[in-house]
Amino acid sequence: MLKEYALHYYEQGYNCAESLVYGANAAWNLNLDENACHLMAGLGGGLQVGDVCGALTGAVCALSCLIVKTKAHDCAELKPLTQTVVGQVRQRLGSLRCEEIKPRLFQPERRCAATVENCADVLETVLRDAGLLPEPVNCADESAA
Repeated sequence: MLKEYALHYYEQGYNCAESLVYGANAAWNLNLDENACHLMAGLGGGLQVGDVCGALTGAVCALSCLIVKTKAHDCAELKPLTQTVVGQVRQRLGSLRCEEIKPRLFQPERRCAATVENCADVLETVLRDAGLLPEPVNCADESAA
Protein backbone atom coordinates (compact mmCIF):
# COMPACT_ATOMS: atom_id res chain seq x y z
CA MET A 1 0.00 0.00 0.00
CA LEU A 2 2.64 2.55 1.02
CA LYS A 3 4.77 1.65 -1.98
CA GLU A 4 1.96 2.47 -4.41
CA TYR A 5 1.26 5.83 -2.78
CA ALA A 6 4.96 6.75 -2.56
CA LEU A 7 5.47 5.84 -6.23
CA HIS A 8 2.45 7.93 -7.17
CA TYR A 9 4.07 10.99 -5.64
CA TYR A 10 7.50 10.14 -7.04
CA GLU A 11 6.02 9.88 -10.53
CA GLN A 12 4.42 13.33 -9.99
CA GLY A 13 7.90 14.83 -9.59
CA TYR A 14 8.32 14.81 -5.81
CA ASN A 15 11.76 13.78 -4.61
CA CYS A 16 12.43 10.52 -2.79
CA ALA A 17 12.08 11.96 0.74
CA GLU A 18 8.92 13.89 -0.13
CA SER A 19 7.42 10.83 -1.81
CA LEU A 20 7.74 8.66 1.29
CA VAL A 21 6.12 11.26 3.56
CA TYR A 22 3.40 12.30 1.12
CA GLY A 23 2.76 8.61 0.44
CA ALA A 24 2.52 7.73 4.15
CA ASN A 25 0.28 10.73 4.72
CA ALA A 26 -2.07 9.53 1.98
CA ALA A 27 -1.89 5.82 2.80
CA TRP A 28 -2.35 6.17 6.54
CA ASN A 29 -4.13 9.52 6.91
CA LEU A 30 -1.43 11.09 9.09
CA ASN A 31 -3.17 14.47 8.81
CA LEU A 32 -0.01 16.28 7.74
CA ASP A 33 -0.65 19.60 6.08
CA GLU A 34 1.21 20.85 3.04
CA ASN A 35 3.71 22.84 5.12
CA ALA A 36 4.66 19.76 7.15
CA CYS A 37 5.28 17.85 3.94
CA HIS A 38 7.40 20.71 2.59
CA LEU A 39 9.86 20.05 5.40
CA MET A 40 11.02 17.00 3.43
CA ALA A 41 12.12 18.90 0.32
CA GLY A 42 15.74 19.46 1.32
CA LEU A 43 16.24 15.85 2.41
CA GLY A 44 15.96 14.37 -1.08
CA GLY A 45 19.07 13.39 -2.98
CA GLY A 46 20.87 12.58 0.23
CA LEU A 47 20.37 16.00 1.83
CA GLN A 48 20.97 17.40 -1.66
CA VAL A 49 24.64 16.33 -1.47
CA GLY A 50 24.50 12.54 -1.92
CA ASP A 51 24.66 11.75 1.80
CA VAL A 52 21.99 9.81 3.75
CA CYS A 53 19.37 8.42 1.35
CA GLY A 54 16.36 10.70 1.07
CA ALA A 55 13.93 7.80 0.78
CA LEU A 56 15.32 6.45 4.06
CA THR A 57 15.00 9.81 5.81
CA GLY A 58 11.46 10.08 4.52
CA ALA A 59 10.66 6.62 5.86
CA VAL A 60 12.07 7.52 9.29
CA CYS A 61 10.12 10.79 9.32
CA ALA A 62 6.92 8.92 8.45
CA LEU A 63 7.66 6.38 11.20
CA SER A 64 8.23 9.20 13.69
CA CYS A 65 5.01 10.94 12.71
CA LEU A 66 3.11 7.72 13.14
CA ILE A 67 4.40 6.64 16.56
CA VAL A 68 5.68 9.70 18.45
CA LYS A 69 2.88 11.32 20.43
CA THR A 70 4.80 14.04 22.33
CA LYS A 71 8.57 13.94 21.74
CA ALA A 72 11.24 11.39 20.83
CA HIS A 73 12.46 10.92 24.39
CA ASP A 74 8.95 9.91 25.46
CA CYS A 75 8.64 7.24 22.77
CA ALA A 76 10.50 4.08 23.75
CA GLU A 77 9.66 2.38 20.44
CA LEU A 78 11.27 5.05 18.25
CA LYS A 79 14.93 4.10 18.63
CA PRO A 80 14.60 0.33 18.11
CA LEU A 81 12.17 0.72 15.21
CA THR A 82 14.37 3.34 13.56
CA GLN A 83 17.40 1.11 14.02
CA THR A 84 15.50 -1.76 12.40
CA VAL A 85 14.44 0.37 9.43
CA VAL A 86 17.98 1.69 8.95
CA GLY A 87 19.51 -1.77 9.28
CA GLN A 88 17.11 -3.32 6.80
CA VAL A 89 17.59 -0.51 4.28
CA ARG A 90 21.37 -0.87 4.62
CA GLN A 91 21.05 -4.62 4.04
CA ARG A 92 18.75 -4.25 1.02
CA LEU A 93 20.50 -1.34 -0.65
CA GLY A 94 24.08 -2.05 0.40
CA SER A 95 24.57 1.42 1.82
CA LEU A 96 22.77 4.33 3.46
CA ARG A 97 24.38 6.92 1.21
CA CYS A 98 22.63 8.20 -1.89
CA GLU A 99 25.91 8.56 -3.78
CA GLU A 100 26.58 4.84 -3.27
CA ILE A 101 23.01 3.60 -3.82
CA LYS A 102 22.19 5.68 -6.89
CA PRO A 103 24.86 4.21 -9.22
CA ARG A 104 23.45 0.73 -8.56
CA LEU A 105 19.69 1.34 -8.59
CA PHE A 106 19.13 4.46 -10.71
CA GLN A 107 17.45 3.78 -14.05
CA PRO A 108 17.02 6.61 -16.56
CA GLU A 109 13.35 5.78 -17.21
CA ARG A 110 12.44 5.27 -13.52
CA ARG A 111 15.15 7.34 -11.82
CA CYS A 112 15.26 6.37 -8.12
CA ALA A 113 11.88 4.60 -8.07
CA ALA A 114 13.49 1.30 -6.98
CA THR A 115 14.99 3.02 -3.94
CA VAL A 116 11.61 4.56 -3.05
CA GLU A 117 9.97 1.14 -3.42
CA ASN A 118 12.55 -0.57 -1.22
CA CYS A 119 12.35 2.00 1.56
CA ALA A 120 8.54 1.92 1.50
CA ASP A 121 8.59 -1.89 1.68
CA VAL A 122 11.02 -1.85 4.60
CA LEU A 123 8.97 0.68 6.56
CA GLU A 124 5.72 -1.20 5.98
CA THR A 125 7.32 -4.53 6.95
CA VAL A 126 8.85 -3.13 10.14
CA LEU A 127 5.53 -1.58 11.15
CA ARG A 128 3.64 -4.79 10.36
CA ASP A 129 6.11 -6.90 12.34
CA ALA A 130 5.78 -4.52 15.30
CA GLY A 131 1.98 -4.63 15.11
CA LEU A 132 1.87 -0.91 14.33
CA LEU A 133 0.83 -0.88 10.68
CA PRO A 134 -2.17 1.45 10.39
CA GLU A 135 -5.29 0.50 8.53
CA PRO A 136 -4.92 1.82 4.98
CA VAL A 137 -7.06 4.58 3.56
CA ASN A 138 -9.41 3.32 0.84
CA CYS A 139 -7.35 3.15 -2.39
CA ALA A 140 -10.41 4.09 -4.43
CA ASP A 141 -10.50 7.46 -2.65
CA GLU A 142 -8.53 9.50 -5.17
CA SER A 143 -8.63 12.54 -2.92
CA ALA A 144 -6.27 10.74 -0.53
CA ALA A 145 -3.62 10.43 -3.20
